[in-house]
Amino acid sequence: MNLLASMRYLVALNEHKHFGRAAQACHITQPALSNALRALETEFGVVIVKRARVYVGLTHEGERVLATAQRMLRDNEVLLQELRSDVDNPHGRLRMAAVPTAIPMLSRFAAMLQERHPGIVPAVLSMSSQDLETGLESLSIDLALGYTERMHLPGIKLSAWPQSVEHYFLLRRANKPSSDELRIGEPIAWAEAGKLPLCLLTSDMHNRAIVDQALREAGAPVNPAIETNSVLALALAVSAGKVCSVLPGGMVDAVRTHRELEALPLVGPDVRTPIGFMTQDGVRASRALEAALAFMQAPEWQAHLQEHDGSLGD
Repeated sequence: MNLLASMRYLVALNEHKHFGRAAQACHITQPALSNALRALETEFGVVIVKRARVYVGLTHEGERVLATAQRMLRDNEVLLQELRSDVDNPHGRLRMAAVPTAIPMLSRFAAMLQERHPGIVPAVLSMSSQDLETGLESLSIDLALGYTERMHLPGIKLSAWPQSVEHYFLLRRANKPSSDELRIGEPIAWAEAGKLPLCLLTSDMHNRAIVDQALREAGAPVNPAIETNSVLALALAVSAGKVCSVLPGGMVDAVRTHRELEALPLVGPDVRTPIGFMTQDGVRASRALEAALAFMQAPEWQAHLQEHDGSLGD
């Protein structure tokens, strides 16, 4: 039995919650995955997977094996990167994830990091805040970009690096397209915005909780016309239809070439939400992660943050 491979299959099963999809993700057949997990149970002398016709979860002992598997796979990746890298040329994968509204920032960070260190292969993932927390806890994510004020994991300490503060805007179609780029209009009250047909993120997204709270504080109803879990869908819905949306400045900045749109700063209440990078504290960093943490302090990234801080000249 290849212990490391079997551990990888177990982690994949926990991630996909489905035998067939886990096997597909590992590029093996479903019977091969099932046989490897049974061999793992024989090796440790415990039942790992609850037996049923479909996947229903892991046993208590299986959860303990899973935690060890997650640490083993991370330690293996860290070791591989140390063996393949030197001080100035890190090599290896770097799994990064961001809440949907911070994807533009993370995408630019990944591109600039990869340009500086061509041996690093970043993975840029979009996740809800809850999935970010799960990824940090399970070590399946090396670096998370999200709402630092809500990231409190029981029994796990996080390190955070503040990056920006979200400012919020009402995005809508302009009466007349501008000559060059999206126009920044006069401020609008949240109470007025709440009267408009809004396209908002789904309720499982933390950004939606921020928007809902601001609308309630302003005495406005929370009754979206469209819901989506994609920030791209928000912008496209506004561009194509008669709905409006609420987006942070970083996302508005990302669609600034759309001349037919305009963004109005939202006021009353004045909502500001900090965004930052986070990692699990006390975990040995890979060479790729070390390079990413160092790049956060680099002058070119700091200058980029100031240029794209999301205030849009506010």
